[in-house]
Amino acid sequence: MFGLRTRIRELREKFSLTQEGLAKKVGVRRETIVFIEKGDYNCSVLLAHALAKELKTTIDKLFIWED
Repeated sequence: MFGLRTRIRELREKFSLTQEGLAKKVGVRRETIVFIEKGDYNCSVLLAHALAKELKTTIDKLFIWED
């Protein structure tokens, strides 16, 4: 079984962003950020790119595949 882990919460907190603040910056609802952080939502490539750009990282460093 594999899963997708994210570093969104870690990086969001590093930049002192709330879930609401990050959501507004990337054009989604706060609940979307909650679900992505929990691993309950697989976002689109466009949203992944927006999140990575806002959190000053790359998609492959933001989302980690775990075997």
